[in-house]
Order: sequence, then structure tokens, then C-alpha cells
Amino acid sequence: MEEKIIKQISLFAENKPGRLANIATNFRNAGINIRAFTIAEAGDFGIIRMVVDKPDFAHEVLHDAGFTVSETSVLGIEMEDVPGGLGKIADVLGGQSINIDYAYAFVTKTEKALLILRVSDIEGAIKVLNGSGVKLIDMADIQEI
Repeated sequence: MEEKIIKQISLFAENKPGRLANIATNFRNAGINIRAFTIAEAGDFGIIRMVVDKPDFAHEVLHDAGFTVSETSVLGIEMEDVPGGLGKIADVLGGQSINIDYAYAFVTKTEKALLILRVSDIEGAIKVLNGSGVKLIDMADIQEI
């Protein structure tokens, strides 16, 4: 079950010009590729969440650059890129009282829709999604996106 858990990097950054460029430059210099990310504004700071190809190394690089950074376990889900694709997943999880804390999605170059989810019960979510025929992706899949 653990192989379906993806490590997400989360960091707090000042909400000012140049901060995202600083992060991107650190990653470029370290050879780390961002596969998906989202930024949530919180006043003077932003919360940046991202899935990268080398999460442990990314954590080290950002920490060494002075950022407050953490790793979070999330799920990656391949969903149908059609109306109702997200609803199917939300129905399955909600039907088992598993809350979606936050989510972000993107479409790959192969036109697959991928959803990153933080849920209240990750192991329960893996079990119920697998049982519903939903395809979970893993870190190896992230490398190929």
C-alpha cells in the first residue's frame, strides 16, 4: 500500500517578487524537476505544494536554502478527463467518510488527467479507491509525467 503514497514538498515562502524564482533556480541548479504544483496565498506568505521527481533531495535543497519545508503524504490519481471524472472520486471517498483536505490537478502530455489529493485517511483511501477501479499512480509514474 505504501508504494502508492507520493511525497509532496510543502513550503512557506514570503509573498514577494522573486521568491518563486529563487525556488525554481535552486531546483534548476540541483537538477530537480517539478511535476505538479500549487500556490495558496495566505497574506504575507504563500504555501507552495509540489510534487517533484526527487522529493528527499528537494527537501534538503530547500532547507539548505533557508526555507521552512516539510514532506506530506498525498495520493496521485489518474482520472478520466471527462465531465464527472472528479465527481466519481469524490463520491467514492465521501461514501466512506474520507475527507479531501485539498487537491490540485493537471493534464499530462498524453492527455490523462492527474489529481493530487491530501485526504484524512490515506490508507483507507487507497483501499477504497483500488476497490473502485480507480488507478493510483506512484513515484515511478511521476518520473514519467
